[in-house]
Amino acid sequence: MNPVRQKFEVCKAVAFVTYKEWSAYRSHSLVSVFVGPVYFIVQYFIWSAVYGGVGTFGGMELEQTIRYFGVSALIGYLTMDFADWNLQMLVRTGKFLTFALRPVHHRFFALSQKLGHRILGFIFEFLPCFLIFLFVFRIDIIPAHIGWTLLSTALAFLMNFYVNYCIGMTAFYFVQAQGIRTVYQLLASVFSGVLIPISFFPGAVQWVMMFLPFQYTNYVTAMVWTGAESIGELGLSIPQAVLFQGIAVIATALLSEVIYRASIKRFTAVGA
Repeated sequence: MNPVRQKFEVCKAVAFVTYKEWSAYRSHSLVSVFVGPVYFIVQYFIWSAVYGGVGTFGGMELEQTIRYFGVSALIGYLTMDFADWNLQMLVRTGKFLTFALRPVHHRFFALSQKLGHRILGFIFEFLPCFLIFLFVFRIDIIPAHIGWTLLSTALAFLMNFYVNYCIGMTAFYFVQAQGIRTVYQLLASVFSGVLIPISFFPGAVQWVMMFLPFQYTNYVTAMVWTGAESIGELGLSIPQAVLFQGIAVIATALLSEVIYRASIKRFTAVGA
């Protein structure tokens, strides 16, 4: 069988099984539908108070900021990832041994799992929340540029996965990666643009963020989705921003492979 087709078949099979497995807990997904609207309502009141009578703040009007946070909530449903938790659990218990012996790279297996999990999330989380924002909150949530938005969302999906997988691999060195995972999640909540748009930060901070993965998991995609004329301190156009995002994803993917090859040598299968 053609190697590409073989990988596709493996990916499809793993994604389907993951979808079926998690569909048994779809009530959990339905509960999480409330998270996005609640998050949006909180942000609405906070930023309405911040703006007060000010017309623009950080180069964005209040209406743009409100739309940005609605989009950020939707992006979260599409890109949510738990590869770091899964991997550190497998390493800690020694169960990673079963994956190390398989002919399929565990990272590819984990990515396939995420695809199945997020297909479920798209149906039971993203779509209901999208309709709530569109018809209940009356937000202009339709992507300004559908093609660029789809590409940027796919890149954010991959970036989130590769970064989390790299964090999960720290378990090969420390057994328990929970501490590093917590620190990363704290930094990501601030510098990914989930809590504060990156354009609100000082110019020097925005420059530094260009070389870190955080903004490529949310901020860039949210700005592309809303059709921003310029993105970040560099004043990037949408094609330029997506290009930078693509380069960042490729670099992170290569880094994950380097770390994996170094880490697998340390695996002792303790607990297996």
